[in-house]
Amino acid sequence: MTDSGRTIDPITLSTVWHGFQSVGREMRHVIDRTAQSYLIAQLHDMAAGIWDVQGRTIAVPEGPTSMFLSQGFTVKYILDKFGVENLHPGDIILANDPYKGYCNHLPDWGFFRPIFYDDELLFIALTRGHQMDTGGAFPGGYFPNGYDIHAEGIMIPPIKIYDRGVERTDVLELIWNNVRFPEGVKIDNYALMAALKVADNRIVAMLDKYGKDSVLECVDEMLDRMETSVRSQLRAVPDGTFSGESSTDDDGTVLDENVTVRCDATIKGDELILDFSRSDGLRKGFVNCTYSSTFSRAVAGSFLYMDPAFSEFHNEGSMRPITVIAPEGTVVNATYPATVGGSPVNVGTQVLEATVSALSKAMPDKAVAGWGRRRGHYLAGLDPRTNERYVQTTTDADGGSGAVSGFDGFEGAMGMSGLGSIQRGSVEEIEIRFPWRTVKWHFLPDLSGAGEWRGGSGMAWEVLNLGSDVGAATGSSDGDLTQPPGAGGGDPGPLSHMYIKRGEEVRHAQTHRMVQVKHGDILGKVSGGGGGVGDPHRRDPQAVADDVRNEFVTLGAARDVYGVALDPVTFVVDLAATDALRAPGPG
Repeated sequence: MTDSGRTIDPITLSTVWHGFQSVGREMRHVIDRTAQSYLIAQLHDMAAGIWDVQGRTIAVPEGPTSMFLSQGFTVKYILDKFGVENLHPGDIILANDPYKGYCNHLPDWGFFRPIFYDDELLFIALTRGHQMDTGGAFPGGYFPNGYDIHAEGIMIPPIKIYDRGVERTDVLELIWNNVRFPEGVKIDNYALMAALKVADNRIVAMLDKYGKDSVLECVDEMLDRMETSVRSQLRAVPDGTFSGESSTDDDGTVLDENVTVRCDATIKGDELILDFSRSDGLRKGFVNCTYSSTFSRAVAGSFLYMDPAFSEFHNEGSMRPITVIAPEGTVVNATYPATVGGSPVNVGTQVLEATVSALSKAMPDKAVAGWGRRRGHYLAGLDPRTNERYVQTTTDADGGSGAVSGFDGFEGAMGMSGLGSIQRGSVEEIEIRFPWRTVKWHFLPDLSGAGEWRGGSGMAWEVLNLGSDVGAATGSSDGDLTQPPGAGGGDPGPLSHMYIKRGEEVRHAQTHRMVQVKHGDILGKVSGGGGGVGDPHRRDPQAVADDVRNEFVTLGAARDVYGVALDPVTFVVDLAATDALRAPGPG
């Protein structure tokens, strides 16, 4: 018998618990193998999960946080809109509207499938993927200066696109007719829908094997156990209120004016309140977050401070002790018709950074620094090899992750917003798909936040335009003016910059802008890495020597930043000179 009084065989509980996680991963695998776009098939900008008929989150094993951690809101919206009596086996519902369906931003399309057993609705599965295009003023959805959200693309409230297993082709044709590259979008859509059928098959098989009552009892037990575990973790933290903040460069309309998110994290017993009320007001530009997006990032940030053993099993129970406050009309709770296209990068990243900055003060032994800022772009042009239009987006130039207490940041991890779930492509893939030749792609020394634990390194990246002149939206970038924060005395991650080489001329290309890249131009980026954790003078001198040997840190920075004296040829630590460099100054 469990602590809840339920009589559950532990082997059955473990099998069902892991079974739901496995279904989520299998859905992602199906999408990986069948999607065609660079965004989904290569960068893995997609998510999958399972909810129950009450809208409770059952399994969300992996994916960008904004895509699915808050989707209990969307599931409840769907249930309220259609009613259980109007949902049937074989239905699929599509939604991307942030204001009518609690979605993230318009390019992220969510496909929902109700799962029945013996004619009873028990679960709803979701697959969500970032589409190549969603209409709007500029391909891709990161247009920085739209009049309102309608300029960002087609808005799809929850609508049935399959009814009892029959495709509503007229509805889909209407939707696809309003996007660029409809054939590519269609393939990705069918990949996302195919994964839902796999989930349906696997969950029904689980119910057949273990019985409905047993599976539902296991679900309740799983949720209660995670709630108990999270509350236990919170009780171990001293009560108090701790504050953190983070800024993005600007909102894309009012330029060079920082937009700031502020988080006051209050721990009281076994409850956590994340209050963003002091954040900036709603902006003209496209960086506004909806509440569901803010909720996702805030909850994900708090999960970083829980036992790592929980990471694969967070569910509705994990969220019960957490309250997220974000008043309407602020940059963290946008109201219609505010633009939100840039929110997955900014202000979404800033919500995460402000959350971890606050919680790092509450739990310094688990401190987390900000990751290297996103250095993406959208390019739209003509490929002379096929004489066809293309759109390209990439996060390949992102810097590494921030350090955490006890560990350096990962080299090459990408984007705090996705917490590493979105990945880099490859040189070969880029050059096959797009008329761009990679010229440079490597780490650079001294491009990470220093600390007792160092942030993951930043990098240099250059590509040569072999296609037509293109328009480039730099809206999915950040970090020209603002830095990812360090923690516990660690340094922030360095600033970044983007540039265009045109012959001998080098032009700066700032974030949140529209720029032109001509045929023969080189588009380049120097991307700062993650922030550091702890005083750099407390870093193990041998770790500094290894960093110099591996060209992540220069000899000058070893001496001036870390206080470590090294032989310039052998990189052997001079202990006496290092002690002198690290000795406290007068007073």
